[in-house]
Amino acid sequence: MSAEEPDTASRADGGSLTLRDAQARVDAWISRFEVGYWPPLSNLARLIEEVGELAREMNHRFGHKPKKADEPEQDLAIELADILFVLLVIANEQGIDLDDALGRVLEKYRTRDAERWTPVREG
Repeated sequence: MSAEEPDTASRADGGSLTLRDAQARVDAWISRFEVGYWPPLSNLARLIEEVGELAREMNHRFGHKPKKADEPEQDLAIELADILFVLLVIANEQGIDLDDALGRVLEKYRTRDAERWTPVREG
């Protein structure tokens, strides 16, 4: 898959895109430009901006802030993917393997919160 095609969430073989694959695709895309990765605080500011866009749309849909008549509805999937993109950028810039990190955090939640909530009953 070429760096010019960062807009699809599947691999060339039709399989699912892992976080590691996504990080490589983001890196390939960013590496096409002289500016490269932004500094960490600029990426953090960008992440906060993207989270704000998601918050605004969620508040319009589910909260107490009605949308202005001339304001278009945003795509929640795209808003979430924008956030994921910036998280991938931050991970790349910091040399973090998100596949590994997510595995570790899921294990942390599995052990820490095993008895926190009532399990769903089968049947």
